[in-house]
Amino acid sequence: MVDSPGAPELSRIRLWWLAARPATLAASVAPVLAAVALATAVGRVRAWAGVAALLVALAIQVGVNYANDYSDHRRGADRERRGPVRAAASGLVSPGSVRLAAIIAFAIAAVSGLALSLLTDPRLIFLGAAAILAAWLYTGGPRPYGYIGLGEVFTFIFFGLVATAGTVYVLLLQIPPETWWLASALGCMACAILGVNNLRDIESDRRAGKMTLAARLGRRGTRVEVGLLLGVGVLAPVVAALLYHRPFLLLALLAAPLGLRVVIGSGETEPARLVGALRQTAAMELWLALLIALGLLI
Repeated sequence: MVDSPGAPELSRIRLWWLAARPATLAASVAPVLAAVALATAVGRVRAWAGVAALLVALAIQVGVNYANDYSDHRRGADRERRGPVRAAASGLVSPGSVRLAAIIAFAIAAVSGLALSLLTDPRLIFLGAAAILAAWLYTGGPRPYGYIGLGEVFTFIFFGLVATAGTVYVLLLQIPPETWWLASALGCMACAILGVNNLRDIESDRRAGKMTLAARLGRRGTRVEVGLLLGVGVLAPVVAALLYHRPFLLLALLAAPLGLRVVIGSGETEPARLVGALRQTAAMELWLALLIALGLLI
């Protein structure tokens, strides 16, 4: 089924790009950016490890997006979607091709992560395997946790704690204590991206039996959730600034007005405007990561 008017006119390349959901890629880039800055501020870093960590993070993010595209189509959860076009649902790409694309992305993450782990700490292999498994089981497998409202929990763990602390570890072979505050901030931001994304599809998800946290909370509850996540995302670096004598981390407060824009934008009901709110949330996470990086490097 075509996901939105005009989908058949999309070029194949653009269709694949939209299916990768570029607005969500901030959740992969931001933790690595903040981690590299922290590692640089603490000591000498291994640049190649940072590049490898970024490749792993991006590959997992693209993989989970393609896997979600495939699994939602197979389960019929995207028949009434009101947002951007999906690859499988558009009818221009076979579901099998989307599934293969997800597998290729996960394979890139696995190979890159394996090499990084063997050159850093072999124990990280198990963490990487858990991240890829969690990415697939978000909407795949017999009991996808994204369908029962646990998406934010795993997003916080893997796109916040694991992505940030894991990158710091491969760069420094240690994890300074302030890492966890910054990881929590970016994990909350990633969860906010997911919440705004799911806000648009509350009604159709409920009809399809996809009970995301947004579908359970409703529009008002989801807006409150997003506001709280954004607030914690801004305040966690402030706590790190006070606890670990890094005063320039207070620059994170400059991201607060962006959060207000997101909360206001999330009150819209038109799909296009909600897509705009999603992009604003992703932009806020990137700006927050940049402000954190600046605060660490000054």
